[in-house]
Amino acid sequence: MRWGPTLEREFFSRPCLEVAPDLVGMTLLRRDGRGHTLAGRIVEVEAYLGEGQDPASHAHRGRTPRNRSMFGPPGRLYVYRVYGIHLCTNLVCQPEGEGAAVLLRAVEPLSGQEAMRAHRGLLRDVPDKWIAAGPGRLSQAFAITHADDGRSALRLPISIRRPVGKHAVPKVVAVPRIGISKAVGRRYRFCEADSRYLSRAARS
Repeated sequence: MRWGPTLEREFFSRPCLEVAPDLVGMTLLRRDGRGHTLAGRIVEVEAYLGEGQDPASHAHRGRTPRNRSMFGPPGRLYVYRVYGIHLCTNLVCQPEGEGAAVLLRAVEPLSGQEAMRAHRGLLRDVPDKWIAAGPGRLSQAFAITHADDGRSALRLPISIRRPVGKHAVPKVVAVPRIGISKAVGRRYRFCEADSRYLSRAARS
């Protein structure tokens, strides 16, 4: 299978609320440690703003040892653990030092589904739609670990690619984010409207 060109740093250097919806429809590509190529079409993301603009953001109170990767440079991964169990994978955006990132919430698997199932400990008959629907599942399926925190997403083993050839532009809807207690009404969750691979239906 052919993959499109890798997104460059300039793509991620833009405002978070521009980067997030533009990521929907792009391809997350990963080469795992066993030589498998894992790929999925991004269908759901959430934006988390920096510079004190977003109370739900990890960067809201400034830089800490935990969130330092969120402050850039743009195009890097910010990986953190939630509830002491699950890992969440984010793409850092905006100029370095501003502390903004886009959380990857769900992808539609395109390649390497059996390896993804193995990473998650799933049976073969589990439908593709459940492999990477949710940030914890996505990180596990793509073998992303806390060691990837701060890694560049501008080159393999992890990169974000444009689609190959002619593709319909996805219909993207903006709805409130999930699982937060602050700034809950902001429509910073961006989803492909008709995708069946979302972590949760895209309802307002």
